[in-house]
Amino acid sequence: MTARRVGLSVAVAFLAFIALAAIFPDLLATHDPLRTDVRAALQAPGGEHLFGTDQSGRDVFSRVVHGAGRSVGIGLLATALAVGIGLALGSLSGVAPRSVDALTMRATDILLAFPEFLIALIVVAVLGPGSVNVAIAVTIAAVPVYIRLARTQTRTLRIAEHVEAARILGVGPVRTFTRHVMPGVLGSLSVLATIGIGSSILAAAGLSFLGLGPSEPAPEWGLMLSGGRNVLGRAWWISVFPGLAITLTVISATVVGRALRARAEGRRA
Repeated sequence: MTARRVGLSVAVAFLAFIALAAIFPDLLATHDPLRTDVRAALQAPGGEHLFGTDQSGRDVFSRVVHGAGRSVGIGLLATALAVGIGLALGSLSGVAPRSVDALTMRATDILLAFPEFLIALIVVAVLGPGSVNVAIAVTIAAVPVYIRLARTQTRTLRIAEHVEAARILGVGPVRTFTRHVMPGVLGSLSVLATIGIGSSILAAAGLSFLGLGPSEPAPEWGLMLSGGRNVLGRAWWISVFPGLAITLTVISATVVGRALRARAEGRRA
């Protein structure tokens, strides 16, 4: 087994663990993530508290486990919405009149000129803090990439041989588009979305770190990372373990996404 295959296997296994933590956190958590115990505050990692405790005596490991659902959930929701919006707008742009297509692409180019996190930051600053607004902001920031890819794939597939054959056989334009073009576009977007999930999780965590996401005492990786920065010198575990969860999740999603893209392009992963 090559090193790449080992890395891919580890990435898939880690993502499966994160999925388990997100869906069934009580199976893994050892304590109530919201329960405070001032007498146990700032305990170092040990037998009773695997990842130590925070300033309020809450178990960091349990909060990291329960935070997976919120952090990964925001990233998945934002990516799914971005794919759906990008599929609709990009596909329509690919078959629209030249003036509409040019206008859509110029607006997309303007958004692509700015970093995704900056766009998300501006949007959430306008909408206000909160999990829903963070998901909306990350969605808006991610949409332009999917619009461009959907438009490119639509223009490529609409002149493909099997699409031309469907037209010759008398299949209507709407049916041809929905049955022979859209599935191919969606397949390409799905591969890109696998990589985009990691970026969305990272962006959502960054907004939460700045205080624009969920509020205390909600367990969320970015919020936990921010909560431990003032005591990093004497209680490093409060920030390090949520930071590791974010880092490893993003890396694993990227590894899996690149492998899927390589397979879709006919290359070796």
